[in-house]
Amino acid sequence: MPSLYNLPAPAKVNLFLHVTGRRDDGYHLLQSVFMLIDWQDTLHIETRGDGQLRRHDMNVALPEDDLCLKAARLLQAESHTSQGCDIRIHKEVPWGAGLGGGSSDAATVLLALNQLWSLNWPRARLAELALKLGADVPFFVHGHNAWVEGVGEQIIPLSLPDDVLRTPLAMLKPPVAVPTVAIFGSPTLKRDTKRATVADFLAAPQRFGRNDLQAPAELYSDQIGQALAIMQNRFGNSRMTGSGSTVFSWITEPQSQAPHFQPADVGMDDHAWVGRVSRGLVRHPLLDVLAPTD
Repeated sequence: MPSLYNLPAPAKVNLFLHVTGRRDDGYHLLQSVFMLIDWQDTLHIETRGDGQLRRHDMNVALPEDDLCLKAARLLQAESHTSQGCDIRIHKEVPWGAGLGGGSSDAATVLLALNQLWSLNWPRARLAELALKLGADVPFFVHGHNAWVEGVGEQIIPLSLPDDVLRTPLAMLKPPVAVPTVAIFGSPTLKRDTKRATVADFLAAPQRFGRNDLQAPAELYSDQIGQALAIMQNRFGNSRMTGSGSTVFSWITEPQSQAPHFQPADVGMDDHAWVGRVSRGLVRHPLLDVLAPTD
């Protein structure tokens, strides 16, 4: 049966994240810049002729009904195909981290099955389906760094400056998974940040704006505040990504040559904390390999 192996599912960071309002249905209106990074999961997908959908965890146990299976199930139902698949995942991006790992995995499943099942759907149709799985999934389907608005469905490709892509990021995740619903439901969440423009961001991309979800996340867990303080003391520019709990900092000279970053480097010997150095990607690694018609 047809199969695809070693499929990357890269994470992302929010270089800023503003909440600009709230719709009548309760969904929040956002503005953000999403940057793909080289921290990634790896998927292997094989087709099945019996219509069954199965996931196999290669290194860590995932929730029984994760986004990968939901993506495969949704595409199978919408396309009315009789084919199934086996999905094998080597998980490296932590969940509950604000890095979009589960959303990226789901997008890679959609892109791969679109080819393996010979559906040949255009990217716009896959992205429309992806929005049913979560606000971040369409971004990974489109595969470009992007200016993102609305509830995540308004995605404008954005070419990031070279210095943004070249400058490494130190990333530190404390051992807490933050439920998104708790952050967006917090009475302390600021929901009226003034709308910005792409030009505003590009004038100072490494310093622009803030993450409006950071304050309620710090109230949810003091470990996030601890991570922010650690990174601020070490690098001077810490910020949370997504709804947390990962904190990142730009590494400027002379630390920029350091290829590795571990929690022990900032005095954290607790092995439950995760740290690494990542860099931005120009585009999704699968953008030209699994290329739906646009």
